[in-house]
Amino acid sequence: MEAVYYAARANLRRVLALYPHWTLQHYAQAVGMSRGWVKKWKKRLLEAAPADEQVLHSRSRARHQPSERISQAVRERIIELRDEPPEGLRRTPGPKALLYYLPRDEHLQGERLPRSSRTIYRILREAGRIAQRLPQLHEPQERPAPMSHWQLDFKDATTVPPEVDGKRQHGVEVLNVVDEGTSILVEAQVGADFHAETTLQAVADLFVRQGLPQAVRVDRDVRFVSSPSGSDFPSALLRFCACLGVGVLVCDPHHPQQNGFVERYHRTYQEEGLDVDRPASLAEVREVTAAFVQYYNQSRPHQGLSCGNRPPRVAFPTLPTLPAVPDLVDPDRWLQISDGLHLVRQVRRDGTVRVDLKSYYVGRTLAGQHVALHLSAAKRAWLVVHQGQVSKTLPLKGLVGQALRFEAFVQFMRGQARVESRLRSAQERRARLGGFDSP
Repeated sequence: MEAVYYAARANLRRVLALYPHWTLQHYAQAVGMSRGWVKKWKKRLLEAAPADEQVLHSRSRARHQPSERISQAVRERIIELRDEPPEGLRRTPGPKALLYYLPRDEHLQGERLPRSSRTIYRILREAGRIAQRLPQLHEPQERPAPMSHWQLDFKDATTVPPEVDGKRQHGVEVLNVVDEGTSILVEAQVGADFHAETTLQAVADLFVRQGLPQAVRVDRDVRFVSSPSGSDFPSALLRFCACLGVGVLVCDPHHPQQNGFVERYHRTYQEEGLDVDRPASLAEVREVTAAFVQYYNQSRPHQGLSCGNRPPRVAFPTLPTLPAVPDLVDPDRWLQISDGLHLVRQVRRDGTVRVDLKSYYVGRTLAGQHVALHLSAAKRAWLVVHQGQVSKTLPLKGLVGQALRFEAFVQFMRGQARVESRLRSAQERRARLGGFDSP
């Protein structure tokens, strides 16, 4: 288990440096640990030097003997003080105030008292004196600069009848792109066969026509981000954007409000476009969508704060010119966003570990044991960490090693997306069959 915790600590230090303004919940989701664990280790990692490797190897701080329990008399007195504040206190005491008053209470002489306000908080919660906090629905966001941050999402053309055989989940879909800074509908691409590969091509075409924004925001649709088990590395689309210098912000699970601009456009598009014109085929959806894009941007008054009850293109008649796609692209540039990634693997009997469908030999002497793999972008290699020491350096497999023309780069990344889709399909098939492939 130490390899698992070591990798989690290393990954936490990595995301702390990359995203210093994230909340504890964001860090917890990123490393797969609890908020309490993240809070504890965030403090320790920030207090240590950035290159301190020893801080990642924790010494056990578990109690050798179980702590004494708080007596029922102390619990009842805590509740009494909460309900009837001590003399002179003109407010309902919270856990910290009670922590101050308890040692001074003559009724509790000789009793073991809580030493942490957290213990008192738990006692008050269990007694119903503190209500559970409601989750925060959203965090206010400042508008970014015009055309710098886009939101992407798919919208079903619900008026198109489903296929007769019913094999496809989606019939006709529209990939909508909305600018956060202006609410302008940047583009709407209509298609009947959006999967990981064609989605990557659609984003490439978007960048060719519109230029490169600073960042795009997407939800967790597998066509954008693959699946947690689909690959050890970011999805093909995320790597594609990273190689072009475009940041990708992925919404938290079950938080569509984080993609609120494009989600709100979907409702408008449905109610004022699809439900009115009722397109029934791919060609009709394209015709209706093209007309609606023009209407939405140029004629329809937008009540968003940035538009001031004016159409988006009227409110923003001039827009900045975005950087064009480069002629040459380094297809291995994405390594920078994964630098410092740590994975845990159990060494197989033949002395190898598997990473992203590729085998790496670490040694038969480690067979059956867990090792941590540290990705070093500078060395373009995996560093094998065992018992706190780097035991081996394994050059990364699958790198291109040279710049590609943009068109060739797009075709290469489409192939990567195709491989991801096949891998995910194979994993889903194994899951349905209880972990065994069909004969």
